[in-house]
Amino acid sequence: MADRITYRQQTDRMNILKLREVLGTMPPYVKDFFRSIDATSTTRTRISYAYDLRVFFEFIQSQNPIFKNRDIKEITLSDLDCITAQDLEEYMEYLKLYETPADRANTSALNSNGLLGLKRKLSALRSFYAYLFKREMIKTNPTVLIDMPKIHEKSIIRLDPDEVALLLDYIESCGDKLSGKALSYYKKTKERDLAIITLLLGTGIRVSECVGLDVEDVDFRNNGIKIVRKGGNEAIVYFGSEVRDALLEYLEIRKGITPCLGHEHALFYSIQKRRMTVRSVEDLVKKYASAVTTTKKITPHKLRSTYGTELYRETGDIYLVADVLGHKDVNTTRRHYADLDDARRRSAADAVRLRKD
Repeated sequence: MADRITYRQQTDRMNILKLREVLGTMPPYVKDFFRSIDATSTTRTRISYAYDLRVFFEFIQSQNPIFKNRDIKEITLSDLDCITAQDLEEYMEYLKLYETPADRANTSALNSNGLLGLKRKLSALRSFYAYLFKREMIKTNPTVLIDMPKIHEKSIIRLDPDEVALLLDYIESCGDKLSGKALSYYKKTKERDLAIITLLLGTGIRVSECVGLDVEDVDFRNNGIKIVRKGGNEAIVYFGSEVRDALLEYLEIRKGITPCLGHEHALFYSIQKRRMTVRSVEDLVKKYASAVTTTKKITPHKLRSTYGTELYRETGDIYLVADVLGHKDVNTTRRHYADLDDARRRSAADAVRLRKD
């Protein structure tokens, strides 16, 4: 019997094919860079870098008169050596609002980037130029002269304990308020949706880790799930009785579903009987959460923050929270939950009485 192809393997294969397609539109030396990072990056990271570098080459071609009548693949290393810090400043400005080239334009031809998008694209370009400079393929590296966009820290949005209870109660009972097609759809997806949101709230896993789960990854004997973390490492995440019950109820429904070919192992099925996508989970979280709170924009990542908050409140162990959430650096976790530390310090102010009653 052939080995089961996991969701991760399927995704990697698709990304490799996409990467080859995108690299085919750029100069040959770009492939050298991607070969150099193959062993130290995921396919997801590489395809993101490829998209970002393609935008850079499209900028050079469309905005610099010297390259107007040249194909992107004809841009040489000598040409890159002529790019200045001022050119890159213009590129950063260009990224705030630019048009997709006509040969690959879609329904959304205009693209824009906020600070995070600008930072990511500059990071990709820096890595690319650093590789070329280190190997003496170019003589200059103007990317080091450009400051990274400063990202302003935002307060962490999370659900309060009473909102968590309201959300789960709403999913269980909102059918009473529905009729027609909406009611029919709800009946088909109720147990699945409840299982997904309970799992996200009860384990803190990422939405990509959730949709990547195969039914074989769930171990009810030890109440754990095997997930693939960012970077490709496998981990076991344990769940409590509420998650167990929700999963078991959904699995009874799942037994009656005949999946599409190639999706037999997926834990969570869409209404089309295929593996659910990140987008579909984001949409269902938004749908249910908007009925519970209108002042907070709740996403799967906010459910992850909700779990991390409750775990830290219960244990006070920042290292445990970092480990369970899969943070490589505990300082990342500490930044997220610093406000809770501040609340604990405030409560300590009245813990010691100077004058006993």
